[in-house]
Amino acid sequence: MKKLIVLVIAAAAMLGAACAESNSSLPAGTSIKVKLETTLATFSNKSGDAFSGRVTEPVMMDGKTVIPIGTTVQGRVTRATEPRRIAGKPTIGILPESMVLPNGEKFVLNAVLVDTNMRKGTDVNNEGEFKGAGKDNRDLAEIGIGTASGMTVGSLIGGGKGLVIGGLVGATATVTHWLSQRRSAILPAGTELTMELSRQTSMTPAGTGAN
Repeated sequence: MKKLIVLVIAAAAMLGAACAESNSSLPAGTSIKVKLETTLATFSNKSGDAFSGRVTEPVMMDGKTVIPIGTTVQGRVTRATEPRRIAGKPTIGILPESMVLPNGEKFVLNAVLVDTNMRKGTDVNNEGEFKGAGKDNRDLAEIGIGTASGMTVGSLIGGGKGLVIGGLVGATATVTHWLSQRRSAILPAGTELTMELSRQTSMTPAGTGAN
C-alpha cells in the first residue's frame, strides 16, 4: 500500500513538472512585432471597428518559439478623432484583444501599442493611441501663399495701400480656411506596429497544445 502511495505521488510530481516545462509565462513588457493588415483612418473608422495584423518576428521563451511568425493579432478601434487644425492631433486608438496561432490555438492578448514605423511628426502616447502629425511647415507655407496672393491682387488695385490691405485680407481668408479644416491620421495596411504585453501572459509553446 505504501509503495502504491509513493508511486502515485511520484507520478503526480512528474506530471506537474512536465506541465510546468510545457507552459511558458511571457513577462509584461514582452515586445511583439506586428504588420497591420487593415487600413485604419480617422475619416473612415469609428470606435468598435475590427482590425487585424500578422506577427512578423517570433517571440521566444527559454529557447522555444511561443508566438510564431504568422500569428494573427485581432482587436478593435477604441477611438478615432479628427480635431480642427488648431485644436490638436488626430488620434487612432486600438486595443489588441486576441491572437490566433498558425495551428489554430487562440489566446487572450493583453497588450498595448507602443510604436509604429510612420514618419516623423507622429507618435504613440502613454495610452497606446497613435497620434497623427500636428501643425507643420506646410501649414505655414499655405498661409504665406495666401498672404502673398492677397498682396499681389491688392497692389494691382490700390498700389502701396492696396498691398497692405490685400495682404491682410489674403492672410485672414487663408487662416480662416486653415482653421476650418480637420486634420486626418491614417495607419495604412502594411504599417509596422510594435506592441508590448501589458501584463504577464501564461501560454504554451507553439505546437504543443493550449494551456
